Amino acid sequence: MKDDRTRHGAFSWFELMTDEVDASRAFYSRLFGWELENMPMEQGDYWVVKVGGQGVGGIMQKPAQAAGAPNYWATYVSVDDVDRVADTVKELGGQVIVPPTDIPGIGRFTAFVDPHGAVLSAITYVEERQ
Repeated sequence: MKDDRTRHGAFSWFELMTDEVDASRAFYSRLFGWELENMPMEQGDYWVVKVGGQGVGGIMQKPAQAAGAPNYWATYVSVDDVDRVADTVKELGGQVIVPPTDIPGIGRFTAFVDPHGAVLSAITYVEERQ
């Protein structure tokens, strides 16, 4: 993906983690007219949200480590070096809740809580991302 969304500091991806994947797909596709494309993954189906044919987000089953949490939208910010961002989060008083982790064919991400309790994810994309 070679566009402004991959620039350091740009919001780039939005992902719904839900216990109700089918109901959420129906709700959001009717609400916004989103196209949804299935991308089977090892952990289960991942539904890519597309607007005008362009992937802008995804819908997936809430991961086991989030059991008990309400359904939520995860937001990703593009960064040049996700490992450095995770280190800087700690230096600035935040808490890394998902350490830098590879997503095959997509990139590397981390999730963290800022010092005030807000959750955000950072991602470094591989060059081949579609």
